[in-house]
Amino acid sequence: MATSDATTPEPGAPLDRREKRKVLAGTMVGTTIEWYDFFIYAQAAGLVLAPLFLEPLSASSPGVAQVLSFATIGISFLFRPLGAIVAGHLGDRFGRKRILVATLVMMGVATFVIGLLPTYAQIGMAAPILLILMRIIQGFSAGGEWGGAALMSVEHAPVHKRGYFGAYPQIGVPCGMILATFVVWVITAIIGTDAFLEWGWRIPFLLSVVLIVVGHLIRKTVEESPVFKHMQARRAKSSAPLGRLFRENTREVVLSALIFVSNNAAGYLVIAFLATYASRPVEDMGLGMERGPVLLATTLASFGWLISTLYGGWICDRIGRVRTFQIGYVLLAAWAVPMWFLVDTGDVLLYFVGVFVFTLTFGLSYGPQSALYAEMFPAEVRYSGVSIGYALGAILGGAFAAMIAELLLNSFGASWTIGVYIVGLSVISFAAVSLVKVQEGRDLHADEADPATAG
Repeated sequence: MATSDATTPEPGAPLDRREKRKVLAGTMVGTTIEWYDFFIYAQAAGLVLAPLFLEPLSASSPGVAQVLSFATIGISFLFRPLGAIVAGHLGDRFGRKRILVATLVMMGVATFVIGLLPTYAQIGMAAPILLILMRIIQGFSAGGEWGGAALMSVEHAPVHKRGYFGAYPQIGVPCGMILATFVVWVITAIIGTDAFLEWGWRIPFLLSVVLIVVGHLIRKTVEESPVFKHMQARRAKSSAPLGRLFRENTREVVLSALIFVSNNAAGYLVIAFLATYASRPVEDMGLGMERGPVLLATTLASFGWLISTLYGGWICDRIGRVRTFQIGYVLLAAWAVPMWFLVDTGDVLLYFVGVFVFTLTFGLSYGPQSALYAEMFPAEVRYSGVSIGYALGAILGGAFAAMIAELLLNSFGASWTIGVYIVGLSVISFAAVSLVKVQEGRDLHADEADPATAG
């Protein structure tokens, strides 16, 4: 292990209270804002984008148009690995902090532009083309966001609190979900459904400018990761981190992707599908519930995701990362089918209970993720490894989850079949995490060959 110099703090050394707050706030707030941007689109895809940007198809085949609208969510995911590769490579060479700020700004600009786009009625086919282009930029940005935030938190953490520190960028995802759904609900309540469908849908996208400024200011105050400082101090010359990653850690990349698929798919059902399914007319394979109460119930239910994610990060420091993941996936599989029978009652209270319990199961397979992934990769390829694994898992899991749910509903006419789909993914993720042998508490700034997943 390299000896610390006088100016670079030892990784894992205790932070003072002020520095701790800055690290946790910087990773959580930035992630919340970035995912607000991402989730606003997912909300809009379910509620308004099909008739506005796919107008002729929506008029003739509304079901097909809705499937394609959900598919545009997945298109951006296809570019997340590219964003992960670029951001990971640059982050491993030039620092976590610079890349985090850059991805935040890039996501915000794309989101703001979506709020200004003309519709199909105004410019024809150019409208969906421009929409998809902005989605590509969002996907590229999101690919580099998570890895940097996760590593900034874990690499600053005391050894015995890596899971807890790593849960803070994770709760940015449910916080972004809560914020996005709440904003849509408030705007709909103030101006009415018709006005929201006509022009009010643009407001949540335009509001992202304010959030980006706030997030940028907060993130700029956070110091660069101590692990990266040590790595830079040691490195005189090295091969490209990305090349080393695929030479030496392909297995870890594959496992990290498979570990994530079930959690991400289940999350995107809450983000993009459930509120749409509950509030659209019965003749369109929906439940015909009033949209306002459904959005509010979804917002409140998402607090279960936030609470359980913090708990998952805390408990994994005590019982282990892998065991926490395993318990989480067992619980997720157990509730994935029963939830739909509560949702299908059409009662908003039972809808809330079903979705709330569903989100409670997410945290045990999400809170520990930052710490687990950080301990799976050596320092010089860590940003690349965790970002690419996360991005690939998102493609296999959440990218087309809403579209697959819509296809299953249209094919079988029974929503519980969507739960069976989640159960199948949970089995895959459970098996993948069970193959990981993590040396918890190991030195995160050691640059020797990674022992974390050996054997």
